[in-house]
Amino acid sequence: MSIARKKWLITGASGQLGREWSLALQQDGEDVTSCSRKELDVTDDGQLEDAVGGSRPDVIINCAAYTRVDQAEVDTNQAEAINVHAVKQLARMCAKNRILLVHYSTDYVFPGLPEHRSLLPEGYPESFPPDPVNAYGRTKWLGEQEIRKSNCEHLIIRTSWLCGKHGGNFVQTMLRLARERDHLKVVNDQYGCPTFTGPAVHHSRTLIDSQKRGTIHLASQGVTTWFDFACRIFELKGMDVRLDPVPTSGFPTLAARPKWSRLDIRQLARVTGTRILPWQEELERYLRE
Repeated sequence: MSIARKKWLITGASGQLGREWSLALQQDGEDVTSCSRKELDVTDDGQLEDAVGGSRPDVIINCAAYTRVDQAEVDTNQAEAINVHAVKQLARMCAKNRILLVHYSTDYVFPGLPEHRSLLPEGYPESFPPDPVNAYGRTKWLGEQEIRKSNCEHLIIRTSWLCGKHGGNFVQTMLRLARERDHLKVVNDQYGCPTFTGPAVHHSRTLIDSQKRGTIHLASQGVTTWFDFACRIFELKGMDVRLDPVPTSGFPTLAARPKWSRLDIRQLARVTGTRILPWQEELERYLRE
């Protein structure tokens, strides 16, 4: 599924989501320019101008992001440069050249208060007022606002707990740690849901083709904790690993973490007209691939 006769530009093409996008479009024979971080420094306005002017895309898929959550607390300037300033410049160019900007944001724009688990059992809807609890979330929220202020044609897609075949993520970290030791402790009081990059790209393309604009949430169906997520990983892999559930306080970090991180994906199901698969089923497919 694709937009006919369109030219695509992908930023952050070496990351989990960017590589998934690049491979999907290349396999379909699309006209795509994929720029990794080494090939395009999105914080350099001149490089951005050259990349957009040189490829003359109809659609920009912005997968470039500063995602080191804890490091963002001390490296805030760099996080802002990538997540805010670069996004502002991209949006400005998209508005000027009538380019559709597809931008990925995060569940971390929301406060994730424990009481929201009972107040919002289906997760945060797109309309819920963001109120990030850490620097990473704040920079992603500011980036979203720059897009809206630019008046460019855009689609902002918020995801959570991203897991792809390319690059590091929770699944790969758990499998690596299990090979190094036979006893692991995993946080059991942070709730959310994984987003797998293969389905994320598929759903994103359906949203683009359906002319969806504005903001939408994208994740798998269901809810879990990091601990239960880990349990399921090892169960599916047939690995005998001793797992202990621990509270967030057992793993002190520089950045605060939301306790309730589920995204309400009912709009996604309505717009795409497809059944969103449970995270357990998506995980099984992911591990097979």
